[in-house]
Amino acid sequence: MTWMLAPEPFDSLDASRLRRDYYDEVASRYWGRPATAEEIDDGLTDDGADRLVAPTGEFVVGRFDGKPAACAGLLVVDADTAEVTRVFVRPEHRGTGGGGLLLAAVEDAARTLGVRTLRLDTRNDLVEARGLYAKHGYREVPAFHRRQYAEHWFAKELSAELGAEPYGS
Repeated sequence: MTWMLAPEPFDSLDASRLRRDYYDEVASRYWGRPATAEEIDDGLTDDGADRLVAPTGEFVVGRFDGKPAACAGLLVVDADTAEVTRVFVRPEHRGTGGGGLLLAAVEDAARTLGVRTLRLDTRNDLVEARGLYAKHGYREVPAFHRRQYAEHWFAKELSAELGAEPYGS
């Protein structure tokens, strides 16, 4: 069983399905009930994913044994800083190393774009995400914005080396 990760257009069929699954999970967990199709559609409308392309960012899709199983986005904020967003591994593939590989992939994309600092936000109820970020060198920092749904903020300084961790195995 192997992971392969690669940049992919945010609106490809597989990327769109992964983004939809991501939003379904985070919305359902937040509301404590399954999100409706209409709520998911509303959440994806004008969600900024169109900026997850060079030179303003990148979208990465992870495939486990060839099947779309994970995604993550990178959004450039300024010349030195980018945000990691939409980190998602389908539940049946969690615990297989995909989350760490996604982070390595967006970190390499950030280095390629000249970014030195990555940051992200998450919520209280996304305990697994907070654990993943801490495990991979992200440290909790003071709030760098006041967006709805953000309750924890993390940052990581990047070394100049590409491929610090392999993301295709």
